[in-house]
Amino acid sequence: MMQSTRYPMAWFLSVLLALMPIIPAQAAMIGTDQIINPAPTHQARDHVKEFLSSEAAQQQLLELGVSPDEVTRRIDSLSDSELARINQGIDQLNAGGGVLEVLLIIFIVFVITDVIGATDIFPFIKPVN
Repeated sequence: MMQSTRYPMAWFLSVLLALMPIIPAQAAMIGTDQIINPAPTHQARDHVKEFLSSEAAQQQLLELGVSPDEVTRRIDSLSDSELARINQGIDQLNAGGGVLEVLLIIFIVFVITDVIGATDIFPFIKPVN
């Protein structure tokens, strides 16, 4: 009895060591492209912003009721996967055409963020609680 009160730290560490195999460890492989290109998101954001700064894109966004300032803020808040999807759509466009498809993708992203309650751009969309 006296030993159990005399060495509380030893007992605590013993319990932790006994529980260690139960606690799962997580590890993942890091790809070479992640090491070589550590910040592709800045390039992706700049590419989307450059595309949306064209006159046709600005006009279409205004017709949809989205201000250019809101577009810039929303592009800055996109995740890496959303940026990759938008950039893939931009890269697949034919020269001089397809602006509507990219704007539709951006509109869908805006609607999704309104539904999850991250923003309140469109008054006809009720956020999910």
